[in-house]
Amino acid sequence: MTALLTAADVTTGVPLAAPDESRGSAMMQSLGRVCRSVGGALLSMALIIIIWDAALRIFDLNNFVAKSPVDVWHYLVTDGDGPAGSAGDHWDLLLPDLRLTLIHAIIGFVVGMSVACCAALTFVLYRPVEATFLPVAVLLRSVPLIAMTPVLRLIFGTGFVAVTVITGIVVFFPALVTIAFGLRSTSTQAQDLCRAYGAGRLTVARKVMIPSALPAVFAAARLSVPGALIGALVAEWLVTHNGVGYAILVAAANTFRYSYLWSAVVLVTVASVVAYFAVAALEGIVLARFGPSAGRR
Repeated sequence: MTALLTAADVTTGVPLAAPDESRGSAMMQSLGRVCRSVGGALLSMALIIIIWDAALRIFDLNNFVAKSPVDVWHYLVTDGDGPAGSAGDHWDLLLPDLRLTLIHAIIGFVVGMSVACCAALTFVLYRPVEATFLPVAVLLRSVPLIAMTPVLRLIFGTGFVAVTVITGIVVFFPALVTIAFGLRSTSTQAQDLCRAYGAGRLTVARKVMIPSALPAVFAAARLSVPGALIGALVAEWLVTHNGVGYAILVAAANTFRYSYLWSAVVLVTVASVVAYFAVAALEGIVLARFGPSAGRR
């Protein structure tokens, strides 16, 4: 059976390309996807700046509160020594909070995506498990995160575990639905072919379902990247009282450091956009090598 599955694409029966030809084509496709991802990230940032500046002009907002892209640029890059400090001093204030928030978001993203992948595969392979636990997941998803946070704080405390749980919850539910849909969309003919040669559930999942679901996995990852940052900010604001989530609240409510607030929001937004397109670039590389169309002529 192994020889048969490696000689042709099990999902379509299309013969696989020669190794050298396939490798060269995959590298070119991967490079093209990376370039498109970089271009998309730059274009997205340019559009954000244009919309931001236009909104300030159209609504004629008070420049003491609403900072423009130029104000943020001065705060982060060109400010010299003065009463408000230099650009270097501003980075010294921003970087520790930003670093902590990114750590929270990354770990919550990894945990949420990992649990979602395992749960989706379990639900698809074992329908009784899905019938038992999916209604519970839907019920939990219907509860607003803000309302759930005090309960999670009581259970998990105010430390790193609580942030990971809250961020993971934000990532988990959309990823679970998307990945489960991708796994169920696998060709039934391909699954029947594997079973005809004696493959069990796990072999069918490894040979057919998981490669076919990789586009759905990466779609879920792209959608979950901004969610992970939002979850981390909410957790920092309501639970841990540290990181960017809490710092921007203090900056706005108590110290009126609006330049800090806007700069922190800009840096988080840039991180979100970069992470989104980094996942998109990784998707191109992985799918060219392991995806359902890998190796076709």
